[in-house]
Amino acid sequence: MSVDLEPAGDLATAGLVAKEIEGDRGKTAHGAHAGGRCLNCNAELVGAYCYQCGQKAHVHRSLLHIGEELVHGILHFDAKSWRTLPLLLVRPGLLTRRYIDGQRARYVSPLALFLFSVFLMYFTLSMVSDSPVEAAVKLEDARKDLAKEVQDEQKVVAQREAELAAARTDADRAAANERLSDARDDLQGDETALAAVKSVSATNAEGKPMSSAEITGKSVNDAMLKLRLEQTHPTLARTLKHAAQNPDLTLYKLKNSAYKFAFLLVPLSLPFMWLMFFWRKGVTMYDHAIFTLYGLSFFSLWCVVVALMAKTHWTAGLVDMAWLVLPVHVFAQLKETYSLSWGSTLWRAFALSIAGSLIVVIFILLVLVISLN
Repeated sequence: MSVDLEPAGDLATAGLVAKEIEGDRGKTAHGAHAGGRCLNCNAELVGAYCYQCGQKAHVHRSLLHIGEELVHGILHFDAKSWRTLPLLLVRPGLLTRRYIDGQRARYVSPLALFLFSVFLMYFTLSMVSDSPVEAAVKLEDARKDLAKEVQDEQKVVAQREAELAAARTDADRAAANERLSDARDDLQGDETALAAVKSVSATNAEGKPMSSAEITGKSVNDAMLKLRLEQTHPTLARTLKHAAQNPDLTLYKLKNSAYKFAFLLVPLSLPFMWLMFFWRKGVTMYDHAIFTLYGLSFFSLWCVVVALMAKTHWTAGLVDMAWLVLPVHVFAQLKETYSLSWGSTLWRAFALSIAGSLIVVIFILLVLVISLN
């Protein structure tokens, strides 16, 4: 597991920014003074907060409180969070509808939740990503598994060839020949996969093992030669060459741009949401924005859960099933947010799934343009 301090710093920043966005709505100040004057603007106090500047009447002056503020800023798990997260999980439509209708003091705002969840996802994925040593071990394990499969397929092919030689009738020969053809196809597929894995340890012109950058660069150069990009799109060719020569730097830029520009997912989603409801009265773009922010927040938090499951031995096998939660969540959020029938919700959920795939593709292309230029 690689440890990157930058995601941790970004996570702390995101928590503190989210706290500022959220503010102190719906909270009560412990130990507040009923009288006196505000230490910020000197206005006379009549309650827990100053009516002019909004500062709390009771001001902490201890190192313990600084630590408390930091933990709260990072985790952001106050009373509103405990009311928001369960609804986001089991009744996202109710949460979205309540916020749209103005019931906001009890819940974390969608913008603050989205901001924090995206940074939390980036932080988690950065922490659980494989280190070069772990990647090398996995690559070697894959090579050994594929080599064993090739050996087994070679034995199967030899057995099928013997069956074909022993066949006496035309029907037996046809059946044996078909089984032999299938076995050879399986063998060819395994050999191709093994060759691809072995290419990581290929050698360069000097006979030395090629680095991942050299291998990637060679692949990109071959592809550009076939497409003749250097003649038709020289700028794109230079960008791709630079990316191929510095794959680690390119990946780093992509990861940073992906989470920093994650907010672009909201404006990219709004046109698709509008197309599904433009004929319904009383449904505004604001409603769609709140729906999108809460939906993306759940997606980010669920990616954190899936990433942790994938790294845990006894839950790794459930990762594929865990992804099935997403379409169910979209269905539930759509139905209760917009008060839809089952049929109307079903076709919109299906359309939104297709639109979501397109949005992700567009977002990735935008990130590539931003990162590689």
